[in-house]
Amino acid sequence: MSIFIIFTLIISLELLIAKYMSKRTIVTLPGDGIGAVVLEQAIRVLAAAGFKADYIHGDIGWEFWCKEGNPLPQRTIDLIAKHKIALFGAITSKPIDEAKAELSQELQGKGFTYSSPIVGLRQLFNLDICVRPCKSYKGNPLNFVRRGKGDIIDEPMVDVVIFRQNTECLYSGVEWTNPPAKVYEALMTHPKFIENFGKVPVDELSISTRIFTKKATTRILMAAFEYAKKYGYKSVTVCEKPNVIRETSGLMWKLAKEIQKNSFPEIKLLNTNIDAQMMWLTKNPEEYGVIVAGNMFGDIASDAFAGLIGGLGFACSAQFSSDGIAVFEPTHGSAPKYAGYEVSIVNPIAMIESACMMLDWLNEKEISSKIRKAVASVIEDGKVRTYDMMKMSGRPEVIQNGAASTSRMTDAIISRLE
Repeated sequence: MSIFIIFTLIISLELLIAKYMSKRTIVTLPGDGIGAVVLEQAIRVLAAAGFKADYIHGDIGWEFWCKEGNPLPQRTIDLIAKHKIALFGAITSKPIDEAKAELSQELQGKGFTYSSPIVGLRQLFNLDICVRPCKSYKGNPLNFVRRGKGDIIDEPMVDVVIFRQNTECLYSGVEWTNPPAKVYEALMTHPKFIENFGKVPVDELSISTRIFTKKATTRILMAAFEYAKKYGYKSVTVCEKPNVIRETSGLMWKLAKEIQKNSFPEIKLLNTNIDAQMMWLTKNPEEYGVIVAGNMFGDIASDAFAGLIGGLGFACSAQFSSDGIAVFEPTHGSAPKYAGYEVSIVNPIAMIESACMMLDWLNEKEISSKIRKAVASVIEDGKVRTYDMMKMSGRPEVIQNGAASTSRMTDAIISRLE
């Protein structure tokens, strides 16, 4: 064997070893409530499935608001900026007055104002594309059912992916109570404002702006169409309200038509108003593929479709920036009432599915497929079910009544990894 061949084999072997031995660094953001619990379970599944990574803890959430006056410390921002990928558990947010009241005594009256750390992350890193898949698992007792022809009970299998613009719209944070003079003067140049609110005292006005930009709207629409093309979805539906909210919803619909005509003529473009969509999703959810919307309507649509696949315990999400930063999180909240249970009862599947989205993004599709198959197997088998899957109220005694604990559900998934 020649020296050249031997050298080539050595290099190939080294590259192969590097591929399987290298580790990525993932920033873990447990956050509040059950966030730490479900995040721990997801990491257990990742390890058992063969994913190698180093995990660095990031401080975020209510604890740091109360003791530091900042729920998103700069040290955490620096970690995410450095490593560019994070797994996020859950967050608690409260109204401004309640937040101020819970500040530590030494921070009271020093001008600290609470803002949601997850919204802060989205805006700071421009995590403008949010992807929320809603897909039914066979055998899930919480799947949506309907009465069909001849009174036959039908269980449509839902496979919808919502693309939600994540940084603009009503969640952009541009709002005022008792607006300053310059804002009020600008508003008073609009005939509709003068007609409907011109006589309202300024100190009785609260205003939240709904802002869409052409650049960000084009980007979320392109992402939705490209996803539909890549994964074989036949349609993209714009879910807004352009017949009433003519400027912002109208912009999205106008741009969608241009993009579809010029770049994706093979993909059907649909338009539904958000209120009508809430009706149609319970009549024919299987007819929808990719749905795209602004921040608020995307939030509403994704939670509604999540209800068809079993609820927020099954709803995962991913958030992406244009410069390679990604955050993966379940869409459920922090559920603080469950956080103090001696034995956790919450469903970890949404967090595990979010971790699978991270694997897909890292091109670890073999591992993500393995995990999803394990989850599907446990659900279809039906022997291990958390309290929500057994349609129980979330009380500590559900474990004694046959519901699986959080860790038992994770154990069952790990046992099905192949």
